[in-house]
Amino acid sequence: MEYFFDSYAIIEIIRENENYLKFKDETLITSILNMGEVYYYLLKDKDEKTADSWHGLLIKSAMMVDSDIIAKAMKFRFENKSKKFSFVDCVGYVLAKSKNLKFLTGDKGFENFDNVEFVK
Repeated sequence: MEYFFDSYAIIEIIRENENYLKFKDETLITSILNMGEVYYYLLKDKDEKTADSWHGLLIKSAMMVDSDIIAKAMKFRFENKSKKFSFVDCVGYVLAKSKNLKFLTGDKGFENFDNVEFVK
């Protein structure tokens, strides 16, 4: 099984959360948008050097997002507006499904969704 790592999952791997250790050797696949969220988090929580280092690692596995995925993601977001999902989370989830990747996240809102590997 291949996974799409959302920002939450990547950050938990960086934090060395023991619940995510089993995924650290998996091929890390994410989106350019998630890469941006992780970069911002690292600037806030760590420093620019750490953010740049992870940027160099993530850019190799970051998928671009086309307008069809964005439209589908916004439809998904609208259909699930009560969950208050972020733009990036919706794009990641729809992108993962479109590429037959399991969406790896710790975001509680996705816990019971199809095609999700929920890890707290």
